[in-house]
Amino acid sequence: MFTGIVEEVGVVTAITTQDGAADARVTVKGPLVVSDAALGDSISVSGVCLTVTGLPGDGTFTADVMPETLRRTALGGLAAGSPVNLERALRADARLGGHIVQGHVDGVGVLRSRTPGPRWDDLVFEVGPDLARYIAEKGSVAVSGVSLTVTQVTADSFGVSLIPTTLAATTLGGLTPGALVNVEVDVLAKYVERLLQAGEVAR
Repeated sequence: MFTGIVEEVGVVTAITTQDGAADARVTVKGPLVVSDAALGDSISVSGVCLTVTGLPGDGTFTADVMPETLRRTALGGLAAGSPVNLERALRADARLGGHIVQGHVDGVGVLRSRTPGPRWDDLVFEVGPDLARYIAEKGSVAVSGVSLTVTQVTADSFGVSLIPTTLAATTLGGLTPGALVNVEVDVLAKYVERLLQAGEVAR
């Protein structure tokens, strides 16, 4: 589990695939997150929970990315040199600074617009109606692994406002319209819907 508080912006150093295979192996440079990492640990890479499969010892880690992950997230568009948001899994004795983030991406959003403010930027992301229904104004959403507060919602989009720290310390500061992002909605919304559906069936 994660909190959506990015610890550092890492860089993809390599992505390799085997001939005919639909999966990939990614190598990411992130000196902070690998400083105490061990094989089998979980690291959020732009909002996607990946398992550490290798630690070359040069400030990088490797992880295997399954076909399902490549289909359902924006990781398929990464290349060597791509910046990524990195966060280690939450420790049980740590503060929950953002919100509960599982690293299980629900879908891919597209940056529709970006409006600069005096000390912040307002961003609007386009998502499908099947995803927008889980997003609530003033609720929480994870965008490429960053915990954000929702400022507006429509049937197919949601907006957020980014403070200077978020602009400087995450990849969101460099996004341009048309960019793809990983979106994870608040897990509580999905469980509430599931419980309500179960209640209807039981009647």
